[in-house]
Amino acid sequence: MGKTTLIKNIVEALKDLHPVGFYTEEIREEGTRKGFELISLDGRRGLLSHTDIQGPHRVGKYKVDVKGFEAFLGSIPLLTPSTRLVIIDEIGKMECFSERFKECLIECLNSEKWVLATVALKGSGFMEEVKRRHDIKLFEITQRNRNSLLPDILSEVEKDV
Repeated sequence: MGKTTLIKNIVEALKDLHPVGFYTEEIREEGTRKGFELISLDGRRGLLSHTDIQGPHRVGKYKVDVKGFEAFLGSIPLLTPSTRLVIIDEIGKMECFSERFKECLIECLNSEKWVLATVALKGSGFMEEVKRRHDIKLFEITQRNRNSLLPDILSEVEKDV
């Protein structure tokens, strides 16, 4: 759909605000998607999920490395008082296996920080709780609007940051 590309463009446009957070990218081997990699906004990498790892947490064919994800999260200064802008791609089923992720996200949302995140349109449970908050604004990304959303989102951020 273009969510991660939009996130990367937002990060670039708002780099003067020194955002922190992460985005995800597909891991492909011989043309086949095998999992998802985490990439912090300062370039560090971690594993979120893969078809070849062991563990009880699974989304489709992918097993989720919850401990690795939580260690990766611990290396990002999401809750540091000087952090003003948190960018997360994404609030999804895999990420929501982590209680630490959910607690950290709620703490960020309850703070004065700006949080820009992608979240599945049809997500339930924790994802639905986040989408129902009164203090958020949702933008729906589609193939038709994915290239025109950047100015709208930047306008919202620049009003308040």
